[in-house]
Amino acid sequence: MNTFRWAVLSALVVALAVPFTRHVIAAEFVDTLSSPAIQSEKALQGMFTGLASAGQRLIAVGQRGHIFYSDDSGVRWRQAEVPVSSDLVAVQFPTPTQGWAVGHDGVVLHSDNNGETWKRQLDGRQVGQIMLDHYQRQQAQQPDDAASALLVDEARRMIDEGADKPFLDVWFSDEKTGYVVGAFNLIFRTDDGGRTWVPLMDSTDNPGALNFYAMRAIGDDLFIVGEQGLVLKLDPATQRFVSVPTPYSGSYFGITGKPGAVLVYGLRGNVYRSVDHAANWDKVELGVSSSITASTVTADGRIILVSQAGQVLVSANNGASFTQQAQNRPAPVAAALAAGPGSLVVAGAQGLRQLPFE
Repeated sequence: MNTFRWAVLSALVVALAVPFTRHVIAAEFVDTLSSPAIQSEKALQGMFTGLASAGQRLIAVGQRGHIFYSDDSGVRWRQAEVPVSSDLVAVQFPTPTQGWAVGHDGVVLHSDNNGETWKRQLDGRQVGQIMLDHYQRQQAQQPDDAASALLVDEARRMIDEGADKPFLDVWFSDEKTGYVVGAFNLIFRTDDGGRTWVPLMDSTDNPGALNFYAMRAIGDDLFIVGEQGLVLKLDPATQRFVSVPTPYSGSYFGITGKPGAVLVYGLRGNVYRSVDHAANWDKVELGVSSSITASTVTADGRIILVSQAGQVLVSANNGASFTQQAQNRPAPVAAALAAGPGSLVVAGAQGLRQLPFE
């Protein structure tokens, strides 16, 4: 089995590397895929890496399978029932009731009751076999297709290595159609709400199998960003994710924006903006050198970026420029969500916090 280390965004923020192994407690193996998340109020002080809105409810996901929800804009939180204790990285609700969360061990979780309880739909023990079945069928139909042969070999390797590859983001357009993306070019699509999944590793312009860090739709365009300046955009005609050149070759951690303006952001304060559907990009000067690790858009259309140092930057002109907001005791942030007028909920190594902004 290959050994490698991966830092989810929150761990990158605090310069920690998290191994892709199961948790070991008191020298005993614990199968995180078979162990429900422990119910504990202390978990609120743990690491959280993902935030989402489920209607008026806020949902937060983090380490050891912890999922919490709040009905008062993040003042009070209650813990959800989760069937795994794998570290969770990202969460999204396309409707107020239907939501998905993803994380380590190839976990995909689904909730149909506004985030109160969750069920496992997919995990790393199944991912390799789904890939193998799919690409073997494809190879049988196209025996001379070298790409299919390579993906068959990759699927066999994943089966041998076990459930150690993470999904790092999730995006659904509605309660039926969605994607999960992750390490080493992992990308799957569902059209039935997660009951079945189809691998799309052959549908990305990612020959180096770079990690996918985030996936978002901005207007009618669907983007993926990742390491080494990777930006992909879905071509509706071919259903391929095609490469989009940008001026930066460092890692992009996320995508944000609104119809007519898309921003990609990442290492060392680098942010690039396009107003022509990713045909051209201009650098947005923030005046900060810390990596940008989180973003959100307010109800009145302002775009907010948050850095690894906890700096909050707000744009009222569709991301053309940003103003830094003063913060008391800034701390590393992995995710942010506008929770109401002048209120920002952030997640990170210090748990869940509320930050004011103007």
